[in-house]
Amino acid sequence: MSQPTLPADPAALGTALEATGYLPDEGLATAAYLALVMHRPLFLEGEAGVGKTALARALAEVTGRPLYRLQCYEGLEASHALYDWDFGRQLLHLRAAEAAHAAGDPAELEAGLYDRRFLLARPLLQALEDSPSVLLVDEVDRADDEFEAFLLEVLSDFTISIPELGTVRAETPPLVVLTSNRTREVHDALKRRCLYHWLEHPDFEREVAILRRRLPDVTDALARQVARATAKLRSLDLLKPPGVAEAMDWASALHALGARELDPDTAARTLGAVLKYREDTDRVHALTRGALFGGS
Repeated sequence: MSQPTLPADPAALGTALEATGYLPDEGLATAAYLALVMHRPLFLEGEAGVGKTALARALAEVTGRPLYRLQCYEGLEASHALYDWDFGRQLLHLRAAEAAHAAGDPAELEAGLYDRRFLLARPLLQALEDSPSVLLVDEVDRADDEFEAFLLEVLSDFTISIPELGTVRAETPPLVVLTSNRTREVHDALKRRCLYHWLEHPDFEREVAILRRRLPDVTDALARQVARATAKLRSLDLLKPPGVAEAMDWASALHALGARELDPDTAARTLGAVLKYREDTDRVHALTRGALFGGS
């Protein structure tokens, strides 16, 4: 199947992303375009919920490429990101050979156990083999230093060595998007390998536009009031300020209750859609609700 024609410039990419429902600003569209044409990883940092992961999904849709996601976590090892051997299938193969009284060189039988069909490809290997693709390395700041160093090596030449099978090299380097919520600083060596962009929370008008695009059944008045109230919540000293994703959840919850506008009582009853910590909810309830949620 032929790949879609790549956008000619950042503006064209921004328009294509908007067609998927993702509304980037000019700076983000430019960073994503350069990552695409320069074959450089794109490192996105910002608060949770500002749209880092969603950008990778939108880029996969725009480019017509498969998306492979590697979710990082503490203790992540290279084998979990690269490949593993399907020991169950290998054992069945060995038992089948024994049942058939297969004769031959034991070394040859052992070598057959490490055939490509017994290899379980993980996201990094999948992204290299299924070329061209989009590789999302999500929340890389949660991984350990050792995995970060390993990842840097893979991204340097997009090559993986499998001792039993040989070397796998991507015909076309994947479009790599790395995200970080900045729970810790990622090493400079990895950042230098990438193009960098910091994602801010959208301004008021852009957030309204996102809500209206993604939730067309929500009234314009409700979308504007949710965007304004969410911005006020972000200005408080909360453990987890709400992102765009939480704003959409909130608007969806209010719409499900039949709300056409945001009033203090309904807002207070639906805070669980936008705030995820008890301390944050208690803090908001302790404040004057009308000051937070009143007005249009």
